[in-house]
Amino acid sequence: MNKPREQWGSKIGFILAAAGSAVGLGNIWRFPYLAGQNGGAAFIFVYIICVIAIGIPVLIAEILIGRTAQKNPVGSFKMLTTSKFYHGIGGMGVVAGFIILSFYSVVAGWTIGYLYEAITGSLLNYEVAAEASNHFFVLTHDPVWNVALLIVFMFLTMGIVYFGVQKGIELGSKIMMPLLFVLLVGLMIYGLTLEGAFKGLDYLFNPDWSKINSDVILAALGQAFFSMSLGMGAMLTYGSYLTKKDNIPASSVWIAFLDTSVAIIAGICIFSVVFATGQSPDVGPSLIFRTLPVVFAKMPGGHYFAIFFFFALSLAALTSTVSLLEVVTAYFVDEKGWKRKNAVVVFGTLVTLLGIPSALSFNALENFKILGKTFFDLTEFISSNLMLPIGGFFIAIFVGWLWGFDKVKELVKEGSEKLFDRLPWLMDFWKIILRFVAPVLIIIVLLSSIGIL
Repeated sequence: MNKPREQWGSKIGFILAAAGSAVGLGNIWRFPYLAGQNGGAAFIFVYIICVIAIGIPVLIAEILIGRTAQKNPVGSFKMLTTSKFYHGIGGMGVVAGFIILSFYSVVAGWTIGYLYEAITGSLLNYEVAAEASNHFFVLTHDPVWNVALLIVFMFLTMGIVYFGVQKGIELGSKIMMPLLFVLLVGLMIYGLTLEGAFKGLDYLFNPDWSKINSDVILAALGQAFFSMSLGMGAMLTYGSYLTKKDNIPASSVWIAFLDTSVAIIAGICIFSVVFATGQSPDVGPSLIFRTLPVVFAKMPGGHYFAIFFFFALSLAALTSTVSLLEVVTAYFVDEKGWKRKNAVVVFGTLVTLLGIPSALSFNALENFKILGKTFFDLTEFISSNLMLPIGGFFIAIFVGWLWGFDKVKELVKEGSEKLFDRLPWLMDFWKIILRFVAPVLIIIVLLSSIGIL
């Protein structure tokens, strides 16, 4: 006899867990440097439009598939369609989660390494960016440092998923997400007290519309899509633990709101101190690991600011890795009848082993190239640039065209009847986005990410 499927203990538990999946290094590490490279306020304006117009509609679709089928990505499509192609799309989501977790945990491990560096005060030894950059180079070129931190981070991830949906993921999210939010707000307030910090606000919220071009729009669209964990099966899997009483559209709006809020608050945190200490906002991906140590060294209370910042960054990374491991775990529990604890241990270990070549891509294996890419770059390209947009595209097509929209209407209304009674045009808006707008824009992102556009 099958055990009854686990469910979220509360609506807020689901929202915090799903928001935690979306909130990660993409918000605190990637969003600020993309904003810095793409004109600050102009980029943020386009990003918010993309979240509202594409992110939320596709998020609703993905969660709805999971809630309706009460299964993992593969099991969901098996239940809802006889198409072997879509069974494969579900399988691709599981594989994508597995691959992303392997390389993401390498960078996530750096956050713990830098938290340790902050606690010991090592980060405050550098007065110019070149010195901090060299320190970053030395650390990441140490194979033992990289691999050890990968193992530590995967151990933490496995520990949370091991205890299940309510006692592990939900409980962890209820602690980690509010703590992350409080830490970031505290850091933001502190940063704004620094002399010259308001130049950062001006940069982030006073748009120069001339900055908006095709590159900025593509960067914002790609960030909105990837930041919300779309197309990798995480939101579908989390949606499978919902009941029919849960309001999917309202939950999706809350998830997007929390995800975007964290990104903007992180931007204020970073750019307030970057401008207050005379650093450049457009240095790119190295902004946090190579530039902020110099910022911390120059500011009053920088030692504590550094500790809190890298602790918050570690929490953000952990809430995302938990959701990725859950995608793989749910597949083997649902489809293969594995016990959750066994699936977590076996596949958490396999992910760690797959992550080791990625960890060594910055040192021992840096000259080992496949198709001109290191192992880290190759796994990131295959999963993030190919699998995620392809998964998101076919989710939009399935819900918008193939599932039968009359049926979809009734399913999405469960738990949200009042919303659609009050605003009936929302259903037509959602349908148009899923059928026409999202597929076209996702294809544009896909072609751009592989260098065709």
